[in-house]
Amino acid sequence: MADLNFYFDPVCPFAWMTSKWVRQVMAARDYTVEWRFISLRLLNSHIDYDAHFPPEYEAGHTSGLRMLRVAAKARAELGPDAVDRLQASFGEHLFEVPPPPDAQERARPDGSPEHVVRVLEDVGLPVSLAEALDDPSWDAVIQAETDEALSLTGRDVGTPILHVDPPHGVAFFGPVISRRPSDEEAVELWDHVLGLARFGGFAELKRSLRERPQLPSFGVSSDTAGREEDWHQGSRRLKH
Repeated sequence: MADLNFYFDPVCPFAWMTSKWVRQVMAARDYTVEWRFISLRLLNSHIDYDAHFPPEYEAGHTSGLRMLRVAAKARAELGPDAVDRLQASFGEHLFEVPPPPDAQERARPDGSPEHVVRVLEDVGLPVSLAEALDDPSWDAVIQAETDEALSLTGRDVGTPILHVDPPHGVAFFGPVISRRPSDEEAVELWDHVLGLARFGGFAELKRSLRERPQLPSFGVSSDTAGREEDWHQGSRRLKH
């Protein structure tokens, strides 16, 4: 049993930032993490994207679902270590790269077979796993884990969801962070987050103002703070 279940969607930049922080904590505290699936596309399956989201969101969320199919196939054939490698490689290829000239292209991750093959090759996984991109038979597994994540926190959440000391430990959405802490700050932040989350009766601490994350794909360097934006329910929705 892992010390932490981390539910992620590959296309969520805030899930990627949180995972980078969690990997710092893993190294410092010798934690084990199981990377599990939550699909923003399935989570928002009841939403009219054209009416509620900026135009690039549906394509981006669909790309995330397609990549999770590859991760599901990787886990089924090669075990959880393959998902650990794949989660890291997805993040590197999506977010640790210079921003494209067109801002909408940044918000519309590729998810093409050529892109995913490069992701797989970089971590030594079989490129045949990319065949799962267009295979909806994996969606049942992804839906089940999305439902599992939401059963731990309630439905008015996004990605990531963290479940500490499963199966009976505390679970929560986030934390949503835009800056990567130092190694010392990472452990201190982890202790503060767990201290708050484990307090009986605690439910929510939130603000919708977010900085753009310190990621190359957003053009924000590690020594600057990103522009502050107002998000609604975890996204820049057009309707509230």
